[in-house]
Amino acid sequence: MADATEEPQKERIAKRIARAGLASRREAEAWILAGRVQVNGETLSSPALAVTAEDVIFVDGKPLPAAEKPRLWRYHKPSGLVTTAKDPEGRPTVFQRLPGHLPRVVSVGRLDMNSEGLLLLTNDGGLSRMLELPSRGWVRRYRVRVYGSPSAAAFKQLQRGVTVDGVHYGAIEARPEETPEGAPRRANVWLEVGLTEGKNREVRRALEHVGHPVSRLIRTAYGPFQLGRLPQNAVEEVTGKVLKEQLGRAYKELGF
Repeated sequence: MADATEEPQKERIAKRIARAGLASRREAEAWILAGRVQVNGETLSSPALAVTAEDVIFVDGKPLPAAEKPRLWRYHKPSGLVTTAKDPEGRPTVFQRLPGHLPRVVSVGRLDMNSEGLLLLTNDGGLSRMLELPSRGWVRRYRVRVYGSPSAAAFKQLQRGVTVDGVHYGAIEARPEETPEGAPRRANVWLEVGLTEGKNREVRRALEHVGHPVSRLIRTAYGPFQLGRLPQNAVEEVTGKVLKEQLGRAYKELGF
């Protein structure tokens, strides 16, 4: 039984709005500054407020829905889409192609416009940030087609980490995919690549740095979550049971 004197759990008002599925934290903060949010009958003028389950919150005159349970989806991103809600250049986005039945979601990390494969989506910004942390140690795995055939020295250089234009990229595990014996040599070689950092365009920049530009990149796994046989543009939800099993104690940090 909980201690009657225990302090109610608090969270920032913008986070609470985001967890109700109405907007991102940044959007919620803008709504607050615009006077669209009331807490206990008072219109807020600043997002610097922590609320509890006992507070009465209205947005645009309507009661704030209950916070949604964190959910996660696997999405097979095709090439040609940017991973952003709005693109200033007017390019097609991932979120424009998602099925209409999905709630508002954010991506876990990104894949650049020309990259394909597994993109995780969630309705909870806290879960997104949790899954992106390098400290989690989850390996992102890719199939990567490059020009030329990297040498053993190039693979060792990637393993040690490389610095490109002042940005350091940590250890990248790379090896050639197995090919049938006697198969003809090709100008393009497929590699199996794994890394834990996931910095912007890391795989492309690191491989180009060692002399092997990328011609195609497919993410096949993000930690324990696999692309598998999911067709392009398809979305499949990860069950709550699997999500709890993979996150363990960290799942409770989300407040559920």
